[in-house]
Amino acid sequence: MIAEIFHWWLGIGFTIIGVLTTVGLVAGYLKRVTAPQYPSKRSRED
Repeated sequence: MIAEIFHWWLGIGFTIIGVLTTVGLVAGYLKRVTAPQYPSKRSRED
C-alpha cells in the first residue's frame, strides 16, 4: 500500500518537473529568438 502511494507522489513530482522544464525551454527559446528582433531601449545602439 505504501508503495502505491509513493508511486503516485513520484508521478506527480515528475509531471510537475516535466511541465516546468518544458515551459522554461519554450520561454528561453522565445526570448532568445525574439530578443534580436525587438531590442530594448538599453540594448539599442544610437
